[in-house]
Amino acid sequence: MIRLSTTDADFDAAFTALVNARREADDDVAKNVTHIIKRVRDEGDTAIRELTKLFDKHDLDATGWRIDRADCLAAWEGLEPRLRDALELAAERIAAYHIKQKPEDSDSIDAQGIRLGARWRPVDAAGIYVPGGRAAYPSSVLMNALPARAAGVGRLVMVTPTPNGEVNPLVLAAAHIAGVDEVWRIGGAQAIAALAYGTASIVPVDVVTGPGNAWVAEAKRQLYGVVGIDMVAGPSEIVVVADANNDPEWIAADLLSQAEHDPTSQSILFTDDAAFADRVAAVVDRQIGELATEATARASWDANGAIIVVETLAEALPLIDRLAPEHLELACDDAESLFERVHHAGSVFLGRHTPEAIGDYVAGPNHVLPTGRRARFASGLSVLDYMKRTSFLGMDAAGLAAIGPAAVALAEAEGLPAHARSVAIRLNT
Repeated sequence: MIRLSTTDADFDAAFTALVNARREADDDVAKNVTHIIKRVRDEGDTAIRELTKLFDKHDLDATGWRIDRADCLAAWEGLEPRLRDALELAAERIAAYHIKQKPEDSDSIDAQGIRLGARWRPVDAAGIYVPGGRAAYPSSVLMNALPARAAGVGRLVMVTPTPNGEVNPLVLAAAHIAGVDEVWRIGGAQAIAALAYGTASIVPVDVVTGPGNAWVAEAKRQLYGVVGIDMVAGPSEIVVVADANNDPEWIAADLLSQAEHDPTSQSILFTDDAAFADRVAAVVDRQIGELATEATARASWDANGAIIVVETLAEALPLIDRLAPEHLELACDDAESLFERVHHAGSVFLGRHTPEAIGDYVAGPNHVLPTGRRARFASGLSVLDYMKRTSFLGMDAAGLAAIGPAAVALAEAEGLPAHARSVAIRLNT
């Protein structure tokens, strides 16, 4: 774990190194993914069958390529009431939040009598990737499927790896409540390629969303353009800003909530109290030993964790903007005023009683968020990722006469005479 203070003589260099630390896929992953994508494109189902046997250790012809909707319903009906209630609450809140994001069409007449507007329509088909290796995430099913449903997507396809052929019933139950149309038991880069290119068994989709490991992220990056994607997501990250009025037990738990995801995850604390920083560090070390995910959390905290002491919490804000974190917790008295000054973060959690983990499950906003400093230019998953906008315009002779000469002048200046003639011939008429 890195310990820094803004009063250190070498702070600028040390913090820059922290910001620029690379925790994502290496060149070998990119090369291997390129090979997998080519195989799926050229060999289709044969490649999917062989790669699933290699990576997930089961034969699709024996275990079954597709999971029936009846199996998803059975998984839902078999849940204990407490889990069913939790999934229902999460689904209701996530759906309610995202339906408000659906954009409205526009249609108006301007001062020259020209009709201008835009029409929003959902993509025909969307694919969602749900991890199934290190852990199974029914919450990811809801976070990806329900915005697509809110957008009005007609066909919703889910792919999820099933190591050794084993299926997580919670994931299937979530697929049922979210209204997923197809569930395929394939994962990895080969699943992304199958969704993009299609195979004899799997009809291709228009957009692929959802988190995954480095291979999945790299496959999405390479296939963008063949298919739409939400983002290229990397390892999870959290930045917590906390003053000494917090309980160090709470803050330590918040930091570890991301560290337990993966050894490459990153957890960073900013505080204006060095003694509080010491207490949090001690509690983190103790709490790690109490986790079932101890090995993962320890590797993440030791390699990528950081505690940074600032003179004032406001001093942390430009540093946070440089990190552009996936998750930002403002656990302090003046959370609202600090929030107003934050420019780059995937999602912000305001106040001492708003842990990031609540946003992963039941709060409503999406938990699929930009990582690796991409919050500088990207946003979390939303209804808009499953929609596209078509602009339109219409004009009569008077409208064309009002703005046409300017178009002719610009086309001639650009050396495009056919463009100019297309407008001018109508003006002459």
